[in-house]
Amino acid sequence: MSYEARIHSLRLRHARLDDRIFDEDHRPAPDPAVLQRLKVEKLRIKEEIERLSHPA
Repeated sequence: MSYEARIHSLRLRHARLDDRIFDEDHRPAPDPAVLQRLKVEKLRIKEEIERLSHPA
């Protein structure tokens, strides 16, 4: 998989996680553990996108 394709795939996953976080946060009783897990995963993906976008 090329860098561009990998970055595109990660951006799609990042956007889906953003949607899931929004949905969970707007439920009548959001689960803080689920929100935390989703946010950590979203941050991990963001960091990987940054790493691949700006290689050393």
